[in-house]
Amino acid sequence: MSVQDDLTAVERSLDALVQAVGKLQTRIGGGLDVRRVRSDTDHLRESLALLKQGLAGAPPGRPEAAEDEMVPIPDTPYNAALWTDAEDEGLGAKDRHAP
Repeated sequence: MSVQDDLTAVERSLDALVQAVGKLQTRIGGGLDVRRVRSDTDHLRESLALLKQGLAGAPPGRPEAAEDEMVPIPDTPYNAALWTDAEDEGLGAKDRHAP
C-alpha cells in the first residue's frame, strides 16, 4: 500500500467519523461535549491537509531519511585555538577558583 493509498484511506475514515459525529449531534443535541468532538474532527481534517501538503513537497522515500545520513568525523585533532578562553564545565575558568 502506498502513502497515497494510506492518505486516501485516512480521508475516507475521517469522512465517516464526521458523518457519525453529525448523526450523534442530531440525536443528543449540540452540547459542549459534542461540540468538542466536532471541533476535534475539524482539527483532524486540518492536520491531514497539512500532512498532505508536507508530503507533497518532500522528496520520495522516507521523510526522516535525512536524519539517518552518516556524518563523517575526521580523526585529526581539533585546532587548539578553538578552545582558547574556554571554561572547563563545572570548574570555571583556569585563572579562577571553583565555588
